[in-house]
Amino acid sequence: MSQLVRVVTYNIHKGVRGMGPGRSLEIHNLGHAISRFGADLVCLQEVRKLHRGEEKFFAHWPALPQADFLAPEGYTAVYRTNAVTRHGEHGNAVLSRWPVLAHQHEDMSDHRFEQRGLLHAEMTVHGQSVHVLVVHLGLVRASRQRQLQQLCRYIAREIAPQAPLLVAGDFNEWGPLLDRELGSAGLSSWRQKGYATFPSRLPLLQLDHVYARGLRPLRLEVPRGGLWTRMSDHLPLIAEFELPSLALASQATPPLQAAPATHPGLL
Repeated sequence: MSQLVRVVTYNIHKGVRGMGPGRSLEIHNLGHAISRFGADLVCLQEVRKLHRGEEKFFAHWPALPQADFLAPEGYTAVYRTNAVTRHGEHGNAVLSRWPVLAHQHEDMSDHRFEQRGLLHAEMTVHGQSVHVLVVHLGLVRASRQRQLQQLCRYIAREIAPQAPLLVAGDFNEWGPLLDRELGSAGLSSWRQKGYATFPSRLPLLQLDHVYARGLRPLRLEVPRGGLWTRMSDHLPLIAEFELPSLALASQATPPLQAAPATHPGLL
């Protein structure tokens, strides 16, 4: 019997909407929204671990790192840093309803002006080992292409071909480049149009995607209107998959081993 897996990917813009003295703190609204997704896995980008400037500016800045603050009750939060800045650091996170076996990080920075990374978590979902990669690719298209190639090399090196795999995040890309590069690793996604996620106030482009291998795509949704237009400059993307019960979990790669930090400030 197959099992349903519900996945959300969401760039939360560090929990703050806007810039300058008029910016608003949205992390509390985001927490309420995430708790209502009913997702098995929530993949987040632009997640703050800390920021000393924002702590002083906002009276209600959470005492916890954002990944821990946003995790609904009973979920495990996994966070790894991509970028270290003057006042803090931020990166990718995954909030999992299912037990997390292990996780690691790979630096994907392509040039000195953008710090980027990949979060790899392995968890037990419906009794099977499932690998989840959370990515946030660069703003320069040539960089994105190299990062996609690095991503495919990482998958070939770290994850067995028969292991169920999800790759989610903000790819900063809406063209055929994604299908071409990720297809070489056996990953596929929806081909229908109409799932624009950016900018949230007037969505024109789908920059956020969920790719899968070993899971069958069922449904895709982008919530719109209301608070969604103000909590981030991106909209969340909600995807549902079917995880076949006959997946060859016994032949999957062993659980990841804890890896030393590969970037300053990593946990």
